[in-house]
Amino acid sequence: MDGAKLNEIVQATGCAEVHHGATFLCDPHGSNGERSEVAAVQSAVCDPPSERGDGWLCIRTGGSSGGIRFARHDERTLRAAVTGFCAHFGLGRVNAVDVLPPHHVSGLMARVRCAATGGMHVPWSWSRLEAGERPPVDAGDWVLSLVPTQLHRLMESAAAQDWLRGFRLIFVGGGPLWPQLADAAAQAEIPLAPSYGMTETAAMVTALRPAEFLSGMRSSGSPLPHVRVTISAEGLVRVESESLFRGYWPAWRVARDFTTEDLGRIDARGHLHISGRRDALIITGGKKVQPADVEAALRASGEFDDVAVIGLPDPVWGECVVACYPAGQRSPNTARSIESLAAWQRPKRFVAMGEWPRNAQGKVDRAALRRLAG
Repeated sequence: MDGAKLNEIVQATGCAEVHHGATFLCDPHGSNGERSEVAAVQSAVCDPPSERGDGWLCIRTGGSSGGIRFARHDERTLRAAVTGFCAHFGLGRVNAVDVLPPHHVSGLMARVRCAATGGMHVPWSWSRLEAGERPPVDAGDWVLSLVPTQLHRLMESAAAQDWLRGFRLIFVGGGPLWPQLADAAAQAEIPLAPSYGMTETAAMVTALRPAEFLSGMRSSGSPLPHVRVTISAEGLVRVESESLFRGYWPAWRVARDFTTEDLGRIDARGHLHISGRRDALIITGGKKVQPADVEAALRASGEFDDVAVIGLPDPVWGECVVACYPAGQRSPNTARSIESLAAWQRPKRFVAMGEWPRNAQGKVDRAALRRLAG
């Protein structure tokens, strides 16, 4: 896949904007506030992409826990990602049903993988899929990418489960796959491939294969062939790969390694396990609390269909643990939900949110949640 072909794919998304010789993938439905923030980033002047085209494609990242940034990619970083992806899963051709927005890396990479391998790409809106309108996947090996909440909603329908079983691979990323959902999917023989990746790495860099998932393995899988993953002395996930971004616009970077803000470990099989984010850590009364641990316990109690845990300023504790959930769901028994948690992990407030903020990928917008809950 050369630069001209990639540019053709990018332009076809309808999300491309050109500034200072670089192409930015932007949300066409973003709020006025978001548009102003994006415009401020785009206006930063730097040397244009080199004659080789390094870093000419800027893909949005951030915005849920911090400011909006654009990670610089090009045909070489994306080609490395596609090659490693196909080798890891033994795919010669990728056919994808795509419900993710094209201005995010997962939606873009679905298009790139299909184009690079001569496969079929079927864009499909999430609202149609959730309403029961499902494209046929009865010919060829098809893949699908979902965030855990989307999988959870589809699993509520027996017809949707039957449709999901028709895929060769269903990638789940963008957030933790909680144990009850993973076990329910395995029991239903859904071919999940839980994965780990980010915009900076051109999407996934580790992934479980469906056979591993169905056999009972629960992790983010092993590194793809084009990737080396290690854990830093601080417990952070470190990635080395040719698919790594070339800097946040307008800056450049040449290093082929990147230390993330994700905390993790690598088990004896070489599989990656993510335990949370360093920058999401809540420190309450001197105790450290990972929101992901509290969310997992609250979900396991069966009292919450959806829940997100955040830290809010508190004059006594420094930060207090706050559990937010959509107001439309049934009222939870909060006393029962916290039984398995240590005292310092237990939320001091439970907030029913009339507005449940999500980004275009279906992930909770935690920055917006903090504003609303505060």
